[in-house]
Amino acid sequence: MAKQNMIEIKNLVKRFGDFKAVDDISLSVKEGEIFGILGPNGAGKTTTINVVLGLLKPTSGSVKIDDLDAHANPERIKQMLGLMTQETVVEGDLTAWDNLELFAELYHVPKGEIPKRVKRALEDAELTDKAYVRAGTFSGGMKRRLELVKSMIQEPKVLILDEPTTGLDVQNRHKLWERIKELNQKGITIILTTQYLEEADALCDRLAIIDHGKIKAIGTVSELKSKVGKGNILEIIVKQSETNDALRILKKFGVNGSVKVDRVVGNIEKEPTKTFNKISNELEKQKISVLSISMHLPTLDDVFITLTGSKIRDEAGGSDDAARMRAWRGR
Repeated sequence: MAKQNMIEIKNLVKRFGDFKAVDDISLSVKEGEIFGILGPNGAGKTTTINVVLGLLKPTSGSVKIDDLDAHANPERIKQMLGLMTQETVVEGDLTAWDNLELFAELYHVPKGEIPKRVKRALEDAELTDKAYVRAGTFSGGMKRRLELVKSMIQEPKVLILDEPTTGLDVQNRHKLWERIKELNQKGITIILTTQYLEEADALCDRLAIIDHGKIKAIGTVSELKSKVGKGNILEIIVKQSETNDALRILKKFGVNGSVKVDRVVGNIEKEPTKTFNKISNELEKQKISVLSISMHLPTLDDVFITLTGSKIRDEAGGSDDAARMRAWRGR
């Protein structure tokens, strides 16, 4: 039996004066999936999430969660959603237990249920032995694990993770990935925004790539990678003065390529190994100064750059995560 849509966004538009931050976005998130939203800074990711959370009113369009209009039923929707922002918001002067208990009370968890849920949350976060230690003394990874289980204390149907592993080292990032997968396996629908493309590749069932407020592509990781090309990506780094010479060699062997500053990038669709060796030998024969030559299958990085360009942009009117969390939790 096909899974129903847990979230449906239709023709969503959000303007700030003359600036259109979200431009006619439509997408659906299926029950029980991990859905990723990717985009450069200023793409409209945070604005979209804030509309879903009910912190911003859409200019036009609609958002439904479990078939309920998000803006006509704000209190019911709040109980259905959990939120974890990129900034860790824990009370440092309180113990891990007190942090979880306080948050459970704010979400009106029945009093008789609170001790059981707090105990289970500490177990899930591997913080049982730190239950009565002040959270301000925790490491970054411990705080993030506490923040994650805190966002789940009211047992929401949907968990929104806004760049959840920002600032974590590789080891703690992978540990948090495992926690997210475990939550999803319990049936929790997850929306994930991230700046780490390998994170999206590892976790997401489907992805939407957003730029300038518009959806550029949506689909599974494999479907998005196929948009870059069916073959292998060839990348040759040379002296900037020799890029055109390297490009001519690619064309000689039937490979379409382009110059990107100090490198030449092409797509090899047929006989990749044989073609790679021919190009490599010809570069050596022509005495072109090759600093690096590599070939790989398309990655999400390739998809991202192809669809959004490589120019770095600054976030227009960036968000204050702590303030957003307080507004969402009604504190």
